[in-house]
Amino acid sequence: MFEKFGELNSFEEINELAERLFNEQDFQSLKALAKENGIPADFASMYEKGDLPVLCDAQTAAIGKIDVEAAELKLEGIMEDWVEYVKGQILNSDDMAKKVRSKGKSLKGMIGNLLVWSFRHQKEVDKNILKAAGVKAGKVTLGIPGMGEAKKIIKEYYMGEQK
Repeated sequence: MFEKFGELNSFEEINELAERLFNEQDFQSLKALAKENGIPADFASMYEKGDLPVLCDAQTAAIGKIDVEAAELKLEGIMEDWVEYVKGQILNSDDMAKKVRSKGKSLKGMIGNLLVWSFRHQKEVDKNILKAAGVKAGKVTLGIPGMGEAKKIIKEYYMGEQK
C-alpha cells in the first residue's frame, strides 16, 4: 500500500502530483498514482484526456484510501459495517474526508481503537445464552461496542474530538 508514491496527506497533494505527471506526459505513472490511492481508473482516463480539471476531490481521495486499506486488511462482519459508516461520513463532511485522507490516519488505527474499547469493556455472557448456543466453555466474555459507541470512537479517532 502506497509503495510507489508514498502516503499522500491530502487530495491536493494527489492532484499536484497528478498535474506534474500529466505535464510530463507520464500517463502510466498517472494511472499507477490513481490505482495506489483507490481512485477509479476511469477518473485517471478522463483526467488524462482533459475531461476532468483535477484527478480527485476530497471525498474521492478519502474513499479511495479507505477502499485500498480495507482491501489490504480483508475485513469481514462488523468491521465492514464500521468501514461503511466511515464512507458515509466522508460523503457528508469535507472535514471528515480531509481527516481520513491525512497522513498517519488509517483503518488499522481506527479498528485498533475499537478493539481497545472492546477489550476494556468485556462482559461475561449469560450461561443461558451459552447453553442456547451449545457452548460448553465455563466462561465466555464479549465486548463489542454498539453502533452508537462505535460511531463516537470512529469520530474521535479521525476528527481528534474528545468525549
